[in-house]
Amino acid sequence: MLTDKIGREVMYTADLLVMVVCSVLSFWADQVWLIVALRFVLGMAVAADYPIATSLLAEWLPIKERGRLLGKQIVAWYAGSVLAYVVGYFFQQFGGNGSWRWMLASSAVLCLFFLVIRRGSPESPLWLAQHGRGEEAVAVVRKHLGREVTVAELTSGGTDEATGDATGERIGAGSLRVLFSPAYRRRTLFCGLFFLCQVAPLFAMLTFGPAILGSFGLPGGTVMDTLGTGLISLVFLVGCYPALRAIDTRGRRPTIILSFALMIVPLVFLGVWPTAPAALALIALCSYAFLCGGPNVLDWTYPNELFPTQVRATAVGFATSVSRIGAAVGTYLLPLSLSGLGIGPTMLMAAALTAVGLLVCVLWAEETKGVGLQTSSQTPAEPELVNA
Repeated sequence: MLTDKIGREVMYTADLLVMVVCSVLSFWADQVWLIVALRFVLGMAVAADYPIATSLLAEWLPIKERGRLLGKQIVAWYAGSVLAYVVGYFFQQFGGNGSWRWMLASSAVLCLFFLVIRRGSPESPLWLAQHGRGEEAVAVVRKHLGREVTVAELTSGGTDEATGDATGERIGAGSLRVLFSPAYRRRTLFCGLFFLCQVAPLFAMLTFGPAILGSFGLPGGTVMDTLGTGLISLVFLVGCYPALRAIDTRGRRPTIILSFALMIVPLVFLGVWPTAPAALALIALCSYAFLCGGPNVLDWTYPNELFPTQVRATAVGFATSVSRIGAAVGTYLLPLSLSGLGIGPTMLMAAALTAVGLLVCVLWAEETKGVGLQTSSQTPAEPELVNA
């Protein structure tokens, strides 16, 4: 909400500063409550970067590149996940008893690097224009794109590049009420629910991948708990690349529907054959990770495309928040389910939740391929929101 109210550029720097401070202070923490508090604030800063960075990026990207480059944000996420497991493994193996301090503080290195890289990032011209800074918006576009636009084109949308339709956005900035208004309620539910249904089993498997594989007879230990789980993250990353191509060739809607449908298959396989050989179980889990590519690359693409500039970051933040509720619950319940019900019923429940995600996509997924932001974010009921 703050990103929609005070701007993308300010928040783009502030959240990284918070990450650096919390990471460094974690090194000196000597009490459990302090570590928990610092990691909690750090988690808020990490989460804040999702709506901040993706909304800023979405509002600068050309139509043809928008889906692919927004989708690459999740590729970077999985690359970071793989790197984290590798770094954690080496700290565990060679760092000694106090290595956890260096492990927690090590995130400051990348944060400082990207803090430098982000210096000079321009504010979104759409956000500037919508907040009465039209001349500044025109100047930013001229400087960075070498194009001449008018304030009217930026504030009202002018003519959409893809359709030629006149567009406009006149709703309140950072308003949660707008997300649940008649015009956007279905989109809000769609983005939150498909994200939740994807992430709940995904996070549980990332966190307890070794325990799941152990249920099928694979050995545990440090290597499996770190490098083995890192390998699963790597498969998630690889699966994003064909999906990145598909959302720009086949389209967003068919890609996410097909992905959810195929994701159910390996989960059902593991559910109905809980005594499967360890090799087949590993193949099935890797297949699931690979097939998650479609929803993965659309996690932040869809909410950025389906909501207007004034509530774009708010929508991304809300959808991500809903998904993390699912992630937290799934991560908490999975080990209880493994010990109480067994691997078969646990995998079938994950398949059922994925099937709910499929139903949500079939009913509510829209096609935004090749459509300008200001057109894709409009709905027939949008005029009702003028005074919202």
